[in-house]
Amino acid sequence: MAELTASIQFMSIPVLALILLSLITISFYLGRKRALAISEGNVCRLNSLPSYYGFYMALWCGMPVLLIFAFWYIVEPAIITPLVISSLPEHIASLPKDQLELVLNEIRILVNENIATENIAPEIIAAADHYREMQQISRTALFVLTIALGMAGTTYAWSRIHEQHRARNKVEKAILVFLIICSSIAIFTTLGIVLSVLFEAIRFFQAVPVTDFLFGLEWSPQTAIRSDQVGSSGSFGAAPLFTGTLLVSAIAMMVAVPTGLMTAIYLSEYATPRIRSLSKPLLEILAGIPTVVYGFFAALTVAPLIRGWGASLGLDVSSESALAAGAVMGIMIIPFVSSLSDDVINAVPQSLRDGAYALGATQSETIRKVIIPAALPGIVGGILLAVSRAIGETMIVVMAAGLAANLTANPLESVTTVTVQIVTLLVGDQEFDSPKTLAAFALGLVLFVVTLILNMIALYVVKTYREQYE
Repeated sequence: MAELTASIQFMSIPVLALILLSLITISFYLGRKRALAISEGNVCRLNSLPSYYGFYMALWCGMPVLLIFAFWYIVEPAIITPLVISSLPEHIASLPKDQLELVLNEIRILVNENIATENIAPEIIAAADHYREMQQISRTALFVLTIALGMAGTTYAWSRIHEQHRARNKVEKAILVFLIICSSIAIFTTLGIVLSVLFEAIRFFQAVPVTDFLFGLEWSPQTAIRSDQVGSSGSFGAAPLFTGTLLVSAIAMMVAVPTGLMTAIYLSEYATPRIRSLSKPLLEILAGIPTVVYGFFAALTVAPLIRGWGASLGLDVSSESALAAGAVMGIMIIPFVSSLSDDVINAVPQSLRDGAYALGATQSETIRKVIIPAALPGIVGGILLAVSRAIGETMIVVMAAGLAANLTANPLESVTTVTVQIVTLLVGDQEFDSPKTLAAFALGLVLFVVTLILNMIALYVVKTYREQYE
């Protein structure tokens, strides 16, 4: 068994990948050397640079093997698993599907890890040995096929190289195909996310009317497991969640937009290069702090501080308030607003500043009447993107604003947001057939639509009002 395990480890995927990388590297140098030999040292006789011939051979060596790797990785378990199941005794192979999957997991653990076998049934040990044998045969076949395909691809590319061979065109076409595949993966991933949320949201709206969900004033998604229990039908009016989200986001933007914009104006127009080089990285550290740290800061420092100020003024401030969450969220968003605004302001041509100064305008007048109007579309677009960031925040609201779905516009009271309720609904073991759990997908769909609209507005504003300069 030890020799078998060592053989499998020798034929492991990392080893095969290393061999493939070596073959590709050798193919590159062989192709480049072949091009130099054909041109007899005069590169001008070649249709492409020698390095393109090397890349051409490397592609023919690597692409077929990568495809085989991907195909083998998908197909290997689907072939080996039925063979292992057929080798199991009848009383094990005939188990229900879920119990049989547990047995297979035990076999896989035994195959991949060197664990003690004293307390494991002999049938499982024999099945694990059979699994190793099948794996060794598979990896050996993959090793042989990899070497054969790599050498065959290299030989074919070698025979195709001549002086007028358009290697650069073929290499760039292969790169273009690769970029299209990557773009398609991103698009299809987004489409899959949207469809998965949409289908579950449709199931929710089959149980709860859309109007009750969008315009209902009471949010109490707790439903009973049995129909004879009290509260068997929950309330799914999401208006308190929408108002809480808007309230917290509005407070955050009232903190972030003025502070971030003024910071960007100072760094772009007034700060010396030394101060700018020190201040900008320090400011952007705020964007790298985890949101849970901001949540702790809001719950342990800002919320008690606001409650103390409110008590001194005779105001009744909740221990968890929208004001505390929104203020800390605004601090977190400052780098987004300031960085985007700073980049847009710096993009305004210096000739506009020089022209304003030549007409007698002061620096503040130039900023207010020339630079800010010219940079306004980009600033507005950055602010709308920051709003999308604020709407999607969760941890700060959980720790500082609470979970109470209160329909209120008072920033001193506890509120909750859409993202917080999504997390709450999906925590723990849940049945995905109940309206309570499906409500999370409906909330996610609404959140997705809102952020999509904000991003579209931002792109429209930038595209419509953008000023182009020569």
